[in-house]
Amino acid sequence: MSDLSLDAEALYLELRAGVRRLLDPDTRLLGIWSGGAWLAERLAADLGIDKPGVITSTLHRDDYGERGLGRGGGATKIPFAVDGAHLLLIDDVLFTGRTIRAVLNELFDFGRPASVALAVLVDRGGRQLPIQPAYAAAKVSLPAAQRLRLARADDGRFTFSIDH
Repeated sequence: MSDLSLDAEALYLELRAGVRRLLDPDTRLLGIWSGGAWLAERLAADLGIDKPGVITSTLHRDDYGERGLGRGGGATKIPFAVDGAHLLLIDDVLFTGRTIRAVLNELFDFGRPASVALAVLVDRGGRQLPIQPAYAAAKVSLPAAQRLRLARADDGRFTFSIDH
């Protein structure tokens, strides 16, 4: 059992400040389903920028054969042209990098962006692929068997739980 305690709301404020520094007038937000999409939606509202897109990794995951569509969730919805766009991917927890790889594959199904950066609420290390965020609100270390989950309450506030 882990005694790690993370204040998701405080980390959100850190993420918002970091994302603000990464944005330029042409940058579009793209939240990774589900936690990243929740964050991107709130960031767009708080920063007064255009509605973000939502992207899912489901169809491009290397473990699709085992997982199928069961835990996939929402469909990709990108309300802007991807070709030539400067994109900032938003995710809740970065771990192995495999989800990001799958999201990039999905993204290129929609076009070729000019640039793609990544901002995350928590970087928990344990990378299996050479993927690093441009910004992480926090870096933590957890045993590989533990899972850090972001939850969103009805009032929009964020909390974390650790599953074993």
